[in-house]
Amino acid sequence: MQTVAELFATDTLLTGEEREIRDTVAAFTERRVRPHIAEWFETGTFPVREIAPELGTLGVLGMHLEGYGCAGLPATAYGLACQELEAADSGLRSLVSVQGSLAMTAIHKFGSEEQKTEWLPEMAAGRMLGCFGLTEPDFGSDPGGMRTRARRDGDDWVLNGSKMWITNGSVADIAVVWAKVDVQGKDVVRGFLVPAGTPGFTTREMARKLSLRASITAELTLDDVRLPGTAVLPGSEGLSAPLSCLSEARFGIIFGALGAARDCLQAAIDYARTRAVFDKPLAAYQLTQAKLADMAVEWGKGQLLALHLGRLKDRGELTPQQVSAGKLNSTREAIAIARECRTILGANGITLDYPVLRHANNLESVLTYEGTAEVHQLVLGKALTGSAAFR
Repeated sequence: MQTVAELFATDTLLTGEEREIRDTVAAFTERRVRPHIAEWFETGTFPVREIAPELGTLGVLGMHLEGYGCAGLPATAYGLACQELEAADSGLRSLVSVQGSLAMTAIHKFGSEEQKTEWLPEMAAGRMLGCFGLTEPDFGSDPGGMRTRARRDGDDWVLNGSKMWITNGSVADIAVVWAKVDVQGKDVVRGFLVPAGTPGFTTREMARKLSLRASITAELTLDDVRLPGTAVLPGSEGLSAPLSCLSEARFGIIFGALGAARDCLQAAIDYARTRAVFDKPLAAYQLTQAKLADMAVEWGKGQLLALHLGRLKDRGELTPQQVSAGKLNSTREAIAIARECRTILGANGITLDYPVLRHANNLESVLTYEGTAEVHQLVLGKALTGSAAFR
C-alpha cells in the first residue's frame, strides 16, 4: 500500500532541509493541534495567544523573510510548512499566513527601519500579533474601491473607515490598515500601522461562522483615529503594495489547500479499508477505488504544480498570473476532493469524528479569500487574451 505522496514520488523532488522542515511542522500539529482541533472548531474558539509563541519557536512566522528574527528560508520550504499546517486545519494556516505573509511582509517590504526593528522580531517570535486590514464590507474583490481614508492634520494622520473579514483582527497588537490618501487631487493607497488600543480604533469579533471556526475573524472600525506621522509605511504607495502582500499569502494557499485535501484523502482511505459493507471492505469495491484513484491523480497534479511554482519563486521568476493559476487549481481541486471523500464516509462523514467535512467547510472560505476562484479565472483570462474583463 502506498500513500498518495508515495504514489507520485514527490519526496524525491525535495531537498533534505525541505523534508526536515515539513516533518517538524507535521510533528508539531500532531502533538499540539490535532488532539484539540475538533473541539475548537465545534466551539468556535482558538487559543491564539497560546499557540502563536509556539509557532514562533517553531520558526514558521515570517519564515520566508530575511532578518529581524526571521529565518529567511526558501519559498518551497514555506509552502511545505503551510501544507502541514493546513492538513491540521485551515484556520491554523490562516493564522500563520496573515501574520507572516500579510502583516509582517507589509512591514518588511514597505516599513521604515524603525518600524521593522520595533515590530518584526516580536511578531516572528509570536509575542506580538498582526492583522491586515484591506477588505471592506462592500469591497472584497475590488479593493481599489475602498472607502477608508486618511488625511493629514498637522503632523498627524486621521483615519476613518471600516474593514471586514479580518483574521486575527480582534486579538492583534498591530493592524496594517490600507487607506486612500489625497495626493494632489488624486487618491493613492497607503499603508498605516494602527496599534491596538488607539482611541477610535475598535474591533468586533464576527460570530455565527460555519467555516474557519477555529480562527478569529473580526470587523475593524476607525472613527477619527489619530496617528503620528511615523505611522505610515513609507514605501507603500499605490494598490500594488497590498496586492503584492496578497500574492505572498496566495502562494502559501497553493500548498496549504492541498494539505487539507491530502488529509481528507487519507481519512477516506483509512475508513474504506476498515468499513465492512456487504461482508467486504468498502475499499474493495470498484466505485470506491475509482473515486480514490481520481482524487489521488488530481492531488498529485496539484502537488507537482505547487512544487514547480515553488521552484520558480525560489529563483525569483514567479509571476502573479502563475500564482493565480496555482491558487485556483489547488483550492478548486481541494474542495472537490473533500466533498468526494465525504461520500465515501457516508453519514460518518458529517461528524467531527472525522476531518473531511471540517476541511470542506474551511475550504469554502479558502476558495473565496485572497481572490475568489472567479477573479483568478479572470486574471488568467486577461493573461491569455490581453483583454481585461473586470469592468
